Amino acid sequence: MKYALAFITLVMSSLLIGNVGEVFEVEKKAALLEVSISDMLFSLGEPKPDHYLDSVSLEMIHRGNELVHFGRTTAPNGKNTKQISKFYKCISCHNTVKEDPNLAEVNPERSLDYAREMDIPFLQGSTFYGIVNRETWYNDDYVLKYGGLVESAKNSLEGSIQLCAEVCSQGRTLKQWEIESILAYFWTLDLKKSDLNWTAEDEKKMTNASDDERLLHIKKKFLAKSPATFGELPKSKSEGYKGLEGNPANGKIIYELGCQHCHREKGESDVVLDDSKATLNWLKRNITANGDLSIYEIIRKGTYAGEGHKEYMPHYTLEKMSDQQIEDLRSYIESGT
Repeated sequence: MKYALAFITLVMSSLLIGNVGEVFEVEKKAALLEVSISDMLFSLGEPKPDHYLDSVSLEMIHRGNELVHFGRTTAPNGKNTKQISKFYKCISCHNTVKEDPNLAEVNPERSLDYAREMDIPFLQGSTFYGIVNRETWYNDDYVLKYGGLVESAKNSLEGSIQLCAEVCSQGRTLKQWEIESILAYFWTLDLKKSDLNWTAEDEKKMTNASDDERLLHIKKKFLAKSPATFGELPKSKSEGYKGLEGNPANGKIIYELGCQHCHREKGESDVVLDDSKATLNWLKRNITANGDLSIYEIIRKGTYAGEGHKEYMPHYTLEKMSDQQIEDLRSYIESGT
């Protein structure tokens, strides 16, 4: 599937940017030189995962891309599908690009710097980039929120896609061809060797190593799961997290790339957070409130689906937003009023 995916990925990227001429030819040659991490692992004896597809087509990837980005597509029978969710798209909470320059560890401060540099949203959900390279999903503390529902998702990418559609987005059950289309699109987001900060020293270690040693070395270069640790509220909202002083410059970036991703005009949320003094004053007044109007409560606890209001806000885990970053956001809100 290696060269088919490389070629199809190029076609998709060219179509998405609206250019299938000279740019396509240049990118095609470059992308075919990119080494897929999955292909590296498979060549060393790594078993193919359950979500591996023996064959894909441009049509499958196109449908998967539309389902992820727009929530609907054209079915194989030529008819338009229903929206997966009337509340959210997959990209409401997930990026489709790399979120951190170092894929071997989690660092929300570094991720924020990277989001600013690359101008990408700073979101609650893990990126879909490299999702096919992971071995588990809905990890760690997510069982505290979803309970037994994670049993069908933790060790299955198909199951996690279905859980996300039905529960997280408060949408409908996906058909099998839709799941396979999404998987086909996800396989175009397979990690590449160039994503792993591969060095001459890495290459040297691989030269005389056994296949098992090579497998272990490659796997050390990226995380096999996206860790999820639920954070706690500060003991005193008035004082905030003890010993931490907010940086309003970082808080402004969090506000723009995080909060305003959904809380914008015609966004996913009815609550619009603009840059006005009135909005920042409103946020400031509620910092110490008990309930989800407080930034501490909404970031660390999120909200849950309820009767008459199924849409809800997922919370940020410690891996996605640190206590320091919440204090940074608070500092920006308070300094902007």
